[in-house]
Amino acid sequence: MTRKIADCRKHPSVSHCSLTIAGEEDEVVRAATDHAVAVHEHTDSPELREQIRAMLEDEKTGA
Repeated sequence: MTRKIADCRKHPSVSHCSLTIAGEEDEVVRAATDHAVAVHEHTDSPELREQIRAMLEDEKTGA
C-alpha cells in the first residue's frame, strides 16, 4: 500500500507551517484534520476532511 503525505508547506498560511504528515490515507486524514483544527483554526467537518483527502500525495520512495 502506498503511503500518503499531507504537506502544509504547499498551502500558504499565516503561521508559515512546515509540518508534513505521512502514513496510511485514513491516518493522515485524521491527523491532518486534528492539526488543521488545532493550529490553523479550521472547523472539523466532512468538507474539511474531503479537502484534506483531495490534497494528499503519494509518498515518493527512493527506489
